[in-house]
Amino acid sequence: MNPIFEDTQIAFELKSDSELERAYFLFKMISNEPLVKMGTAVTNFAIKARLPVEGLIRATVFDHFCGGVNENDCMTVVDKMWEKQVCSVLDYSVEGSNEEDPLDNALATVLRVLDFAKERDAIPFAVFKPTGYGRFELFEKIGKGVALTEKETAEWGRVERRFEVTCKKAYDLDVSLLIDAEESWMQSAADQLVEKMMRKYNTEKAIVFNTLQMYRWDRMDYLKKLHSTARKDNFKIGIKIVRGAYMEKENERAEEKGYPSPICASKKATDDNFDAAVEYMLTDLDTISIFAGTHNENSCYKLMQLMRDAGVPPNDAHIWFGQLYGMSDHISFNLAAKKYNVAKYLPFGPVRDVMPYLIRRAEENTSVAGQTSRELSLLKKERKRRNI
Repeated sequence: MNPIFEDTQIAFELKSDSELERAYFLFKMISNEPLVKMGTAVTNFAIKARLPVEGLIRATVFDHFCGGVNENDCMTVVDKMWEKQVCSVLDYSVEGSNEEDPLDNALATVLRVLDFAKERDAIPFAVFKPTGYGRFELFEKIGKGVALTEKETAEWGRVERRFEVTCKKAYDLDVSLLIDAEESWMQSAADQLVEKMMRKYNTEKAIVFNTLQMYRWDRMDYLKKLHSTARKDNFKIGIKIVRGAYMEKENERAEEKGYPSPICASKKATDDNFDAAVEYMLTDLDTISIFAGTHNENSCYKLMQLMRDAGVPPNDAHIWFGQLYGMSDHISFNLAAKKYNVAKYLPFGPVRDVMPYLIRRAEENTSVAGQTSRELSLLKKERKRRNI
């Protein structure tokens, strides 16, 4: 297959020279692990101490990785990417809370995003995290099968109501809804709730999407079981497939508590698991819709080849490619130029509240071998092409 991801002119066409320079500077910083650790510590201190650093953060790392502080603020970026047929997934990236008011605020925000999405072809999906709608420890307790107190039962009822209200609105508006995955020890409760929503709202097409983190060796079995259930009970399934975001935390907890790690034994095993799941889902697009969330070029090429071999056109409505805003533009924009369905996750929220997300992005880019160096080499190539 032709190496389409080398075309930096298409990849960075929307970036001005100054934006290109900012991206190059940021990824140079991120490539330095000690610098990232120091910068993270300083930023955390500045935020907690209420120092006036929001302007600096907004002008640098925030504007590179985020769309804005609210939905309307994101529209400049949304419209700009849509010029190149790259869609947006507005992602309210404020971390979960143990308080009811922030949880209800997250619900209200996602409902507004659904209204936004209905009016704009450029926003085909909405998204939320389970712990944006409910307390982490409550999901964990339900996943373990531990009896709830009367107060917790009422609390879980409110979590279910938030899921129900969101999924019903997505169904009524005919807007697809991605529900993110989190740590394994709370995920089983989330899986049960998402499947309940799929049964109710995915009768004709995939509206509700669950997320599978394929660095977990058990997710392939889960996928096959869900697929079998969907065929038997006559509902559709939407699957966002990713590699995963909590590997260190998962391994550390497994070691600490003395149980087998749920994480694949190697990077290759994770890659194989991801690709096997994609290949499996492509055999039944009548039942399964796929959102392939990946920054891995080989996995993108593999999915493209599988589609071609199966006679599936690039713009088939059942298959989407997804990347994070601020990363892997060489994948997103070159895929879109070849008529594949592509959506960028576009985080938004108040600068201070989104900082945990931004810090995680920096740390993940530092730890993922080859990711940052690849970004830098492409940015350098485009700078040379532009003579800057």
